[in-house]
Amino acid sequence: MSSDNGSGDDPTDPPHWPADMERRRWPRESPVRKERRPGGPPALVPLRFSTHDLPPGQQFQAWQAHMAPLLDVRLPDGVSPDQGFLAEQTGWLLDELLIVQQRTPAHSYLRSRVMLRSSPIDHWNLGLLKSGRCWTEVDRHVTETGPGELFLHSLGYPYRGRATDSAGVLLFLPFELLADDAGSLEAANNSIVSGSLAELLLNYITGIEANLASLTAEELPGIVHTVRDMVVACVAASVKPEPDGPPTSKGVMERVHRYIHLNLTSPELTPDAICRAIGISRTRLYQFFEPSGGVLNYIRKRRLQQAHAALSDPMDTRPIAEIAEAAGFDVAANFTRAFNHEFGASPREVRKAASSKKPIAPPVSPSKRHRGTTIGDWLQAAGR
Repeated sequence: MSSDNGSGDDPTDPPHWPADMERRRWPRESPVRKERRPGGPPALVPLRFSTHDLPPGQQFQAWQAHMAPLLDVRLPDGVSPDQGFLAEQTGWLLDELLIVQQRTPAHSYLRSRVMLRSSPIDHWNLGLLKSGRCWTEVDRHVTETGPGELFLHSLGYPYRGRATDSAGVLLFLPFELLADDAGSLEAANNSIVSGSLAELLLNYITGIEANLASLTAEELPGIVHTVRDMVVACVAASVKPEPDGPPTSKGVMERVHRYIHLNLTSPELTPDAICRAIGISRTRLYQFFEPSGGVLNYIRKRRLQQAHAALSDPMDTRPIAEIAEAAGFDVAANFTRAFNHEFGASPREVRKAASSKKPIAPPVSPSKRHRGTTIGDWLQAAGR
């Protein structure tokens, strides 16, 4: 049966709109790109390390030297250094946060107790593997990580492991930034962070990485604290306490760290005072801080880092002698010696650099990016 309405058109055909009506009905997005949001010029200058411009026989040795402050790296069994080792890292300093984009061939790695005793590095390492796999062992517990998974390591504890050819992004957060939640995080050491909140964190990291070259100075503090809050929330939501572990260890460790953090400038901050305040034995306190070289060494490093932060703040006009005294040093020469050993610069140099808003050392030129800098230098530069 015909349904001809006299127009001669098939009713199933779409109507033919006039061109001007078609434009109004389907507005097109303007081809003009949105202007950059206000806030100033890009704040980040990438730090680069690569072995690609070195002879194959020198590549792995360069990588070892670059990673030496953090890890002892080795080649897999049966692989000769003469075969070459094409590795690269790009580092980005977001105030206290260091983000490293990394691509490496297969290798093994070790952060030993001996290294911990001489290393000022005790950051938290949150990593996102994009390709490859890695296996990391802490206290005889091995965690396997694959592409798309977030892992958490403490650089304040010894660990070892191995990785296949891999690429990923690594976030290094200083201990002080997470001091209030130290116990919770230590319970999550060497674990995969999972769950809905972890997916949000993964997406946030991916978004930061995509915009590193255009971030402004005004945006950096908010990003750092958002990452911090998201890490704490993810750990609280995804990590379950070990059923066989001491039920109070997590809480005790968190209370110890919190007490030290709150009393860092007090001359009465001693192992005995900590034990009395927390209600634990000296033996247990020393066990907690054995990986960090002892509780006194830990306190000393925290005080020096606090002094560095004060000297790096142009608004802090206290005399250097006063800052040294707050860090527990009655003799200025002892403070200068310890400070220079910890950071590779004197207190006066750090203050002068902060007042002029210039880094102590210029970025390494591309032609020398495989020499004169290490990942340890990058970590020490974070937060300056």
